[in-house]
Amino acid sequence: MTAQLIDGLTLSQEIRVGLGSRIAALTAVGRRPGLAVILVGDDPASAVYVRNKVRACQEHGLHSVLERHDATFSEAALLQRVAALNADPGIHGILVQMPLPPHIDPQKVIAAIDTRKDVDGFSVLSAGELMSGLPGLRPCTPFGCMRLIASTGVVLRGKHAVVIGRSNTVGKPMALLLLQAHATVTVCHSATPDLAWHTRQADIVVAAVGRRNTLRADMVKPGAIVIDVGMNRDDGGKLCGDVDFAAVREALGPQGWITPVPGGVGPMTITMLLVNTVQAAEESA
Repeated sequence: MTAQLIDGLTLSQEIRVGLGSRIAALTAVGRRPGLAVILVGDDPASAVYVRNKVRACQEHGLHSVLERHDATFSEAALLQRVAALNADPGIHGILVQMPLPPHIDPQKVIAAIDTRKDVDGFSVLSAGELMSGLPGLRPCTPFGCMRLIASTGVVLRGKHAVVIGRSNTVGKPMALLLLQAHATVTVCHSATPDLAWHTRQADIVVAAVGRRNTLRADMVKPGAIVIDVGMNRDDGGKLCGDVDFAAVREALGPQGWITPVPGGVGPMTITMLLVNTVQAAEESA
């Protein structure tokens, strides 16, 4: 018997249905949630991500604005656009799609976004709110991972969680969210000796390094939860994660849980962007 699948597509649809009444209530009082997405340059993957985000907004009754600028768009001009959107009462969330062209400092752009509209949760102030346990907008991918874990019914208090990866966008905020849920958290990375020693002790493993087959069957214990954040391509060009999916699913056994790629974390990331935008609109009064 293999591990149970955590279906991110189904869960994301359930969450979006639940947002409907909140969006309707805001729209009824003239505060329709609005998201502005800025795309600079012509990165193909970024264009796909942006299109999916805007489509999700439109499908669920949110107001969406997409700004496209060519790769020569200046940093000063981008900062001016962010400032204008900060001041726009019809926009409750601002997302500047990464990566940006080399001449633009991403940290400067992120810092320019009003924290109340930082629906990516990437700013220093947003990170500080998370670190301090204060209310705020959480980074969408770790936020979605927490909902995926919660959907299993497993209580995190007292559990041992291992996060593989220490990025500012996934690894670090993921560790903090797990800590807030009273898990004991180990963060592993490229300088960690004997990664398997850590993961074999884990009740929850979150793999977020961007390298396929990072987590293998001999690195997990039966009954664990595995969340695969990775987005890679195998030798045949097929989308895959950081986990050797089939082998790890078998090793986890029938009491374990695992997210597929695609259909796991990806749909939840966009759904939590909608959740953050609605929350920002509710708090804008």
